[in-house]
Amino acid sequence: METPPSPDRPPPRQIDKYVRAECPCLSARYTVALLACFGFSIMFGMRCNMSMAKLKMTEKHNTSSGVAEDTPFNWTVAVESTIDSSYFAGYLITQVPGGYLASMYPANKIFGVAIVASAIFNIAIPGAMAVGPAAVVILKIAQGFVEGVTYPSCHGIWRMWAPPMERSRLATLAFCGTYAGIVIGMPLSGLLTDYISWQTPFYFYGVCGVIWYMAWLWLVFERPSKHPHISGRELTYIEQSLGTSTQAAMPGFWATPWKEFATSPPVYAIIVANFCRTWNFCLLVIFQSAYFNTRFNMQITESGFVGAIPHLIMTSLVPIGGMMADYLRKNNIMTTTNVRKLFNCGGFGLEAFFFVLVAYADNKYVATIELTLGVACSGFAISGYNVNHLDIAPRYASILMGLSNGIGTIAGFIVPIVIDYMTQDKDKYEKAITEWRAVFLMGATVHFVGITIYGIFASGELQPWAEPTPPYEAPLKALDQETTFTEQASAPLKGSEPPAYGSILPPRPPAPAVQQHVPNNPFVSGAFYQAEPVQPPAEPYHDLTDDGTY
Repeated sequence: METPPSPDRPPPRQIDKYVRAECPCLSARYTVALLACFGFSIMFGMRCNMSMAKLKMTEKHNTSSGVAEDTPFNWTVAVESTIDSSYFAGYLITQVPGGYLASMYPANKIFGVAIVASAIFNIAIPGAMAVGPAAVVILKIAQGFVEGVTYPSCHGIWRMWAPPMERSRLATLAFCGTYAGIVIGMPLSGLLTDYISWQTPFYFYGVCGVIWYMAWLWLVFERPSKHPHISGRELTYIEQSLGTSTQAAMPGFWATPWKEFATSPPVYAIIVANFCRTWNFCLLVIFQSAYFNTRFNMQITESGFVGAIPHLIMTSLVPIGGMMADYLRKNNIMTTTNVRKLFNCGGFGLEAFFFVLVAYADNKYVATIELTLGVACSGFAISGYNVNHLDIAPRYASILMGLSNGIGTIAGFIVPIVIDYMTQDKDKYEKAITEWRAVFLMGATVHFVGITIYGIFASGELQPWAEPTPPYEAPLKALDQETTFTEQASAPLKGSEPPAYGSILPPRPPAPAVQQHVPNNPFVSGAFYQAEPVQPPAEPYHDLTDDGTY
């Protein structure tokens, strides 16, 4: 099928004359999902750079030889906690504004600029570390500030690109990049730190972010109708499945239903689930390597590889969970509400169960297996709370994502402070056992709270306040009401015209009504003949529930 003309689709750009903006063997919407996945991988890989650099610097400073190092950073626990938390301070600020911006401006441009800006800041971090902790804190806040718009803007992208029955698989394919970033980032950062220098991971990921941004600008567009090379079949499928909801203008700040957000139980269920997931995710990202290093005396490279195993399994299960969720919904096996509750509560519950086992593990192999199973099972929760915004309010999905992720980010701000305080004596083996046990038991408790609240209040149905109020239409006149053609009810009474004073004339009388033409009626004056429209011949039926492309 040829690409149909559309007034919103721009002509090909200069670069498109030489290389078409498309990925071989991938449809346009899955190209967007795959590139978003790579963007999240780079973003979360950058988060692993600092934890590995701190381990390397601590290892150098504590060597028995006592040799002076090139750049010894003797940071206290308070300084480390401040640096770890500073990122989330900036990340928290731009969550809700990022969602609002993504609903008003092209979400794909906001997402791309956020990733490349964070990559540039990442390149500058080694120089800031040589200046002092204050400079590092400023850069980490700046990184969090720009990255805070990524999740809301990604939901803004799916508002335009994701057919309703593919929301789970497209969103989870993009979001699995967060876990793939850790899978690659932990061992890669460890290798680069061990064999080259602790500065190398910062430079490597910064350059990767710039290269990714060039590919993003080339292949990703605001909406399908603005893609110069999307197939006509895919364009028709996406636009017909989404209907006219994406064409409606977004309300202004004051017209956004903030009060309904604040009084909606499903919104609170998503917020609590986001908070609980962020708590345990930050626990693993920031402290997993330290846990294996201090609890089982693993080396930096080994702890990096072992720490990546759980996230490797999870990366593969996240998109599988998305496809399973869409299958259950599409075939009417379960309602959307029950699907979201099943995947979210099941993922949280299994991770909490394995966290309890990890808390009492005395062998590094057993701990690795239990942690791998727990983290992998939590991947199913992404098909629950993380896609739920698009179910209950697709028009405000980016704003709701910013709101829930912003409140969830508070957990990321608190976790480093709490865990650093709980593990002050982790360098002493006996103390490390009890301290890490308390850490994982706390993580399991947080998940159990999230299961309870999400299981009771979550919903997968479109909320009443999620769509604009239809315009008011005046009621039609009743047929049994008498109508005459000689009276003019609205005509003024005789003698009621205002008198004329000087050059001021009385108002002109209303112009006579113009008789309208009535086609094909020879008894009405001025009628003319029009050819009756003929129904076009029937064409083969095309099922648009799925275009079959990936």
